[in-house]
Amino acid sequence: MNQFDPQVPLLHTPTLARRAFLGTSVLSLGSIALACMGAREGQRSEALASAGAAPVLPPYKLGKASAQRVIMIFAAGGLSQLDLFDEKPLLKARRGEELPDSIRKGQRISGVTEKQGALPVVGSCFEFKNYGQSGLRMSELFREMGAFADDACLVRSMQTDHVLHEAAMSILFTGSQQLGRPSWGAWSSYALGTANQDLPEFVVMLSGSRDGGSPPHPRMWHNGYLPGRFQGCPFRGGGEPVFFVKNPKGVSEPQRKGLLERLKQLNQIEAERTGDPDVTTRIQSYEMAARMQVSVPELSDLSKEPADILEQYGALPGKESFANNCLLARRLVERGVRFVQIMDGGWDHHYDIPRSLKQKMTMADKPIAALLRDLKERGLLQDTLVLFCGEFGRTSYCEGPMSFESYGRDHQQLSGGFLMFGGGVRGGTSYGETDEWGWDVVKDPVHVHDLQATVLHMLGLEHRQLVTRYQGRDFRLTDVGGNVIQPLLA
Repeated sequence: MNQFDPQVPLLHTPTLARRAFLGTSVLSLGSIALACMGAREGQRSEALASAGAAPVLPPYKLGKASAQRVIMIFAAGGLSQLDLFDEKPLLKARRGEELPDSIRKGQRISGVTEKQGALPVVGSCFEFKNYGQSGLRMSELFREMGAFADDACLVRSMQTDHVLHEAAMSILFTGSQQLGRPSWGAWSSYALGTANQDLPEFVVMLSGSRDGGSPPHPRMWHNGYLPGRFQGCPFRGGGEPVFFVKNPKGVSEPQRKGLLERLKQLNQIEAERTGDPDVTTRIQSYEMAARMQVSVPELSDLSKEPADILEQYGALPGKESFANNCLLARRLVERGVRFVQIMDGGWDHHYDIPRSLKQKMTMADKPIAALLRDLKERGLLQDTLVLFCGEFGRTSYCEGPMSFESYGRDHQQLSGGFLMFGGGVRGGTSYGETDEWGWDVVKDPVHVHDLQATVLHMLGLEHRQLVTRYQGRDFRLTDVGGNVIQPLLA
């Protein structure tokens, strides 16, 4: 006897739908097999997530975390470490001389400076000085951030695997050059869950120039093959903070509520018929959006901040700016958001570093210092990790015309640096060394995967066990590398 409803098209029958078949397989025979084999929690979490359930408490949790949340301030384009925190007197003394072959050792450089033919070295035009009781040595450009030197851990030996922006950003944020991998924030929110049901676990904010060779791509905050609810939610500093959260013009609150309720019913029918996890994600997204209609307007209204706080940040309510994003980051983390990613463009300084880098640091120094001060005064810095980094460093040789008033630097994957504050880092310390030419690391290298592993460790996560199975293979943020750098931790 035919069991199929003749009114339902055969291709849309749940019993025969491809997604339904895969979904029911995962939840029946697949689940039994996995349970019998003692499968990893990442696999079970993926199966549960496909069914619309929240991931269960994972075994990759280490115990007490030193950091409960992360604010990642990303300088898109690559920080010029030689002008910020890796002083090299030799480059000043040998200004204009060719970088020795014995130092470069044939290591690859970008095609731009390879065609240039000459690689004349150039020292920084900025003075360096000691900051704090620890005497952390950094550039004069850290006029206000320097006051937090004793809370900072400075790494001068970061390395990555590629010399081009897009690939290096992808390695930093997703652990791989390949497309489709989950981002750092998505992994963190997937593992830790939410601390506020009315806000996303993972928020992204953009500022600065988005032109040129280093605009951050949305896949740097994508969920990849993790459930869609863990994708970063973009916030804007001015106007409507989150697109499409407000009711459309001419649509009343009861009308919108009724429409969304009927839409939810249709989505639930579709989820039951197809077993498609994307439909469940859609339901969760609409529910979150409904809650955000109440929580976001209050959150994003910076005008309610005291005048002295606004002045410290240099924030202007209602405007889009890096300063506003820093203040909004504090408001987000104090409300329970786990991972905040501030993406600031315009740090790709191939030319005119004396002017352009000074201009960018003038823009960034005050708000970041205000953020650190604000977090510290509220008792949040001790368990909030603030990370300031780019995707790679810059070369010790000059790109383009060099004069005493101007010079530039090309991309450098062999040596870069970053700053970490709070969250259980060992304050007032520096780690790693480069050679006297500032070309390569000679002591304590820190690969990008090591940084990722260390930050996950601070969040109480074991990076080698934070995995999920996709297309027959276990994947993780740190790929097949990564070591926790214990000397960075208090």
